[in-house]
Amino acid sequence: MTQKRVLSGIQPTSDSFHLGNYLGALKQWVELQDGNDAFYCIVDLHALTGEIEPALFRKRTLASAAQLIALGISPEKSTLFVQSHVAEHNQLGWIMECLAGFGEASRMTQFKDKSAKGGADSARVGLFTYPMLQAADILLYQAHYVPVGEDQRQHIELTRDLATRFNSRFGETFRLPEGYIVKAGAKIYDLQEPTAKMSKSSGSVSGVLELLDSPEVNAKKIKSAATDAGREVKFDEKEKPGISNLLTIHSSLSGRSIADLENEFVGKGYGDFKGAVAEVVVEYLRPIRQKALELLEDERHLIDLLHEGAEKARVVASSTLSNTYKNLGLVK
Repeated sequence: MTQKRVLSGIQPTSDSFHLGNYLGALKQWVELQDGNDAFYCIVDLHALTGEIEPALFRKRTLASAAQLIALGISPEKSTLFVQSHVAEHNQLGWIMECLAGFGEASRMTQFKDKSAKGGADSARVGLFTYPMLQAADILLYQAHYVPVGEDQRQHIELTRDLATRFNSRFGETFRLPEGYIVKAGAKIYDLQEPTAKMSKSSGSVSGVLELLDSPEVNAKKIKSAATDAGREVKFDEKEKPGISNLLTIHSSLSGRSIADLENEFVGKGYGDFKGAVAEVVVEYLRPIRQKALELLEDERHLIDLLHEGAEKARVVASSTLSNTYKNLGLVK
């Protein structure tokens, strides 16, 4: 049986990934490496649609790569690379822009949401054409599956539409990818606002568990997490969102069932329980943080690994682009 090709990307827009990123998506990336031909991309070009500060942007791109490897993305098993290292992304991106309709692009909810926040005049053209570059990212590698969150389903549909349109007008060129809506990984909420998703855009950093934070910082955040009325350690998202979130975190990292944890803490208070959660989180993240920091110390080696990944990616990407150009009638 031939392996299926999987492609996914992540933006380097923060100093550190957080526990929600890991349990919601990146843990599945690691699992998908086995038995699939996995391509994982740090989509730095997509990040240019927001504000950037060059030195920080460079640092975050390398930190993203180091964390992915530390979490278990293996440069031997997978093709791990930086989007801007493979020029074919931009080249196919332009073709996709020329194929997409203005109305089609206007209907993308992410553009509508983001431009509504800052006003249409401040929205960048890159934010508008973002889904076309994303379609190019996927179609370049002839991916079978694209692991994405539910919020990206619309972009996968657009990618399929553009591929179908191209294939019917210019001949079979692209595989139609399928969205692999990641099976609900654990949904992790903000420690201070346990009804809001843990997110880097959160108002306060004290509710976000960052992978590169020191063990002391993360332990303190857990011990200061918002809790609910009463003393009972019980899973009840409606009445006890704070405790339910901490139970989910413990269970996801320790592998123990929530029922088992509820039994262990019968008659014990929130203080004991938070101490136990802090210990599990700190011990789970310790080797990941250590490995990421070691990789960042040897920047040359890390960049070499990314260059090797880009070379592997380019073999596939250049073949697809060459075929696309030929089918379009562009003179070689």
